[in-house]
This record gives sequence, structure tokens and C-alpha cells, in this order.
Amino acid sequence: MHSFAMLNTFAKVQKQRWLVQEMSRIFAQVCVKNELKASWLAAQRVTNVIRNFATSCPVCAQPRGITKKKELSEKKLTRHFVDHRKVKLLAGAGGKGASTFHSEPRKEWGGPDGGNGGDGGNIIIKVNRQVKSLAQVAPVYKGEDGESGGSKNCYGRNAGTTYIPVPMGTVVKEQGETVADLSQNGQEYVAVFGGAGGKGNRFFLSNENRAPTTATPGERGQERVLQLELRTMAHAGLVGFPNAGKSSLLRAISNARPAVAAYPFTTLNPHVGIVKYRDHEQVAVADIPGIIRGAHLNRGLGVSFLRHIERCRFLLYVLDMSSPEPWMQLQYLRYELDQYEPGLSHRPHAIVANKMDLPGSGVNLKALRDHVEQRVIPVSALTGLNTEELILHLRELYDGYLVTQASM
Repeated sequence: MHSFAMLNTFAKVQKQRWLVQEMSRIFAQVCVKNELKASWLAAQRVTNVIRNFATSCPVCAQPRGITKKKELSEKKLTRHFVDHRKVKLLAGAGGKGASTFHSEPRKEWGGPDGGNGGDGGNIIIKVNRQVKSLAQVAPVYKGEDGESGGSKNCYGRNAGTTYIPVPMGTVVKEQGETVADLSQNGQEYVAVFGGAGGKGNRFFLSNENRAPTTATPGERGQERVLQLELRTMAHAGLVGFPNAGKSSLLRAISNARPAVAAYPFTTLNPHVGIVKYRDHEQVAVADIPGIIRGAHLNRGLGVSFLRHIERCRFLLYVLDMSSPEPWMQLQYLRYELDQYEPGLSHRPHAIVANKMDLPGSGVNLKALRDHVEQRVIPVSALTGLNTEELILHLRELYDGYLVTQASM
């Protein structure tokens, strides 16, 4: 009986100890949960305080007004129209051949099993009608190299072809001579060929040489320097001296947005805008960088911008009517164009008298009409005065160009 009482007492003690341990465990879990919840609530209070402080404090809060997009300067305008580009092309080199021998148990003389290398990648100039300018053409292109050959007669993979998308009407020249005229969508011209892959030692196996160790490296790819030029830059070209208002006029009649400012500066790169008509016809108008006297002698911006005018089908002479004797501007412009290419100034054209909103322009307009026989269209690119007449006359020149093309 004594031993039974001792066992009963021991069992009660063990049960009480288990209860104490279980209660301690539950209490610890509750404490941890409450501590986490308290930390989360404290963090939420701090966040709300910071948020309320940032929005309510007039000193720290930032204004949320409508931010107006800044006009990009001419220097930062990179997506301008490019109608000529010089590119250096280097095709991919071929992969080298492998010099290995077959190794297998109980086959002591397996023989050579080195594979050939892959061919280097070609570079192809391809016409894409979605591309309108050569601005995306990089100055240097490097084709992919072919992979080297491997053991077990494994040939290296041939490199992929590199494509250069260009607009329709792109002329490819090399040292001044035309080598390709790309005038149709999807037309391709293989500019440079990739090098051939090297030969592995398996290629040199013969009855006379049963264990060749010779393997050749891949050939280098072809290298060329080409000039890409657009045959036609735009239908109409705005020709004038610097600060004649050509960029402002292009903004007024088309969807182009060249840089303009209240201070005098000249456009550095040509911009092309599209004039849309109700019959869904579209006429491309180019803002040619300003020409100065002696441009045909490569003065100022040089003859590179006279080349832009050469790629326009008809011309719009833009004259600054606020300057004295604006008819002299017309004579100087025609002289520079004819010195660059005889007869260039005699292409179909119109005379645009710009800046009619400035004082003294009315008197100069009457004097200009007395000195020239062609039609003069007075406009103001700033106020939009008479731009509708210019757009209609532009369509007449475009229709006449189409008739001339059809008769040729």
C-alpha cells in the first residue's frame, strides 16, 4: 500500500508539471503574437504621421501641379531626318576546325573525328517600308562569328545573318559608284559575306594519311565601307537663309515639331513633316538647314545641305520679309543652288514671303512682287496667316510632279 501511494503521488506531480509547462507554452505564444501586433501598429502610426506630415506641411509638401513638357533644343533633337549615312561593315569570321581523335574502350585506333567550323554571318541591307529615315543605321556593323568544330565529327553552328533595315529608295554606293539601288519593299543586298569555317582533321583523312593532325582556322569575314543615300528625301524642300522662319513654317503646316525659339539660331539637321489632305494624300515637306552665301564652296554648314535640296522634287523659297531687299535673298539662294548643280534652282518652286506679321513687311512685299514674276504667297508662320493658300499651292505642285512622273 505504501508503494501504491507513492506512485499515485508521483503521477499527480507529473501531471501538475505537464500542466505548468503547457500553460507556459501558451502564455509565450500569446506574448509573441501581442508583441508582433504592437510592433505593426506602431509602424502604421509612424507611417500615417509621415504621410500626414508630407501632405499637410506647406514647406515639405511638393506641389502636384500639371508639369508642362519642355521643348527640346536643336542640340538634343536626335530623331531628326537623315538621308545619307556612311557605314563600316565587317562580316563574321568562320569557326576553327577541331583536331581530335576518337577514343573508345577496346577501339584503340578510332581515327580522327574533328569536325569543321561554322561559317561566319553575312550582313544584308534590306528594304523595310516602315522605315522612313537612315537615322537608325549605326556607323559600324559586326557580323556574328561561326562556332568552332568539336569532337565526334560535330560541326560548328553557322552564324546568323545581320540585317540592316533601310527605307525604300536607298542607293548603296562604294567610293562614289552605285553598287545597288533598293527601290522595292523586301529587296535585299548582301553587302558583305561571312568567312568560311575551318576544316577539322577528319577532312584531311586519306589512305596515305590515316592519322592527320592538321586543322585549319576559319577565314575572316569580308570588310567594306559603304555610303547609303536616299534617292528622294521629300517632295518639297523649304529653302532659305538662317532665321527665315522655315522651322516655324513647317510646324504650322505639318505634323513635324522642329525646335524653334525667340532668339536667332539655325537648324542643324533636316526635319521632315507630313502635310495631310482630305483625300488622304500625303505630301512630305523637308526643313533644310539654313544656307549662307558661299555654301557651294563648303562655307558655313557646307555642301552637305545642298545635297538635301538635290533630293527634293520641288522647292519652296522662304524669304524673311522683315529684312531689307528680300528679293536679294532669292537671287543669292538661286545662285548657290546653281553653283552646286546647274539648273537646280529651276525646279518647280514657289516663293513664300514669311513673317508678314512684322512691321515693314507689307512694303517689302510690294517691292518683292515688282522684282519677280513668279507667284508670291505671303504667310505668317507665327499667326497662321494665309497658311491655307500655301497648303493648297503645295498640293498643286505635288499633282504636277505626279503628272510629270507618269509621263516619263
